Amino acid sequence: MVGYNAPDMDYAIEGFELEKSFAKKRSLTELVTKPFSAPERVRALRGVDLHVKTGEIFGLLGPNGAGKTTLVKILSCLILPDHGRALIGGEDVRHENKVKPRLGLVHSDERSFYWRLSGRENLRFFARLYDVPGKRIESRIDELLRKVDLTEAAPRRFSDYSSGMKQRLAIARALLHDPPVLLMDEPTRSLDPSASLALRTLIKDELQGRDGKTILLATHNLREAEVLCERVAILVQGTVRQVGTIDEVRRWGIDEHQFRLEVAHWRDDIAGPFRIVSTESADGHHRVVVALEGKSGLNDVLKSVMAQGGSIEGCDRIEPDLEEAFARLLTEETAKGSA
Repeated sequence: MVGYNAPDMDYAIEGFELEKSFAKKRSLTELVTKPFSAPERVRALRGVDLHVKTGEIFGLLGPNGAGKTTLVKILSCLILPDHGRALIGGEDVRHENKVKPRLGLVHSDERSFYWRLSGRENLRFFARLYDVPGKRIESRIDELLRKVDLTEAAPRRFSDYSSGMKQRLAIARALLHDPPVLLMDEPTRSLDPSASLALRTLIKDELQGRDGKTILLATHNLREAEVLCERVAILVQGTVRQVGTIDEVRRWGIDEHQFRLEVAHWRDDIAGPFRIVSTESADGHHRVVVALEGKSGLNDVLKSVMAQGGSIEGCDRIEPDLEEAFARLLTEETAKGSA
């Protein structure tokens, strides 16, 4: 297709110039007064490019309404883009029969299960929908129930499951046909800290570490992204604004390096090739946060402090926080929007 790059087999998920808009819901007044006018359209995606490497956990971050769920729906063949191209394992999502065997979708919509059926009965039903061979269904279900730690709960009705159990069953369902790619949309939403930790361990150690799955994780939970993801993309108003490793995104917009010094005999008139960010004092000990200036290094800072009578008792580098980077990006976007 003209204008799009050829698929790269080092990538399990690819998106090129993806665009999608939806008709805005009209009020009753508008329907009555302007029954034949075309509805206003809301652009959910605006030329999104995405490249997820085979075997990695890739985070998709963004505020509500950024377009994360729309992108996941396109990749999972639930909706088609208005423009652009999306590939799963080199196959275009328009070829649903070729793509669906390659991917599993995990989301937090519990309504997609049958609440009166047991966990095992639900998996048996979906296994037939996913074309799992009949002779393989029961052994595959047993294998997955062990993997998600639901063997004992398998005979219980789905309606009796806790939120964490429901999410683990959703993962088991997505794995029934053993797809190489998993799309996860807010998998730990509404889970308590213990259930979230267990689910993150399953994702990291089992699904990626042992099974080698490629995972696209759409989440609001920045801490979760830091723990699980090798790379992340930040989606704002339908466009990818930043993409890179966790460290690269953390440092977005920051040119300086900061260090926290534990200093005895600190004096307020101590100066050097640094900018003092903050100081705290207690019992003769001082915690000083400094930012390096120019081409100076940490050794230059330490030598300067000691030469002026300070005694260095400890030093550590302050790493920028992903939440702070996210906030900086949103602040910049808000400023652009109001300009």
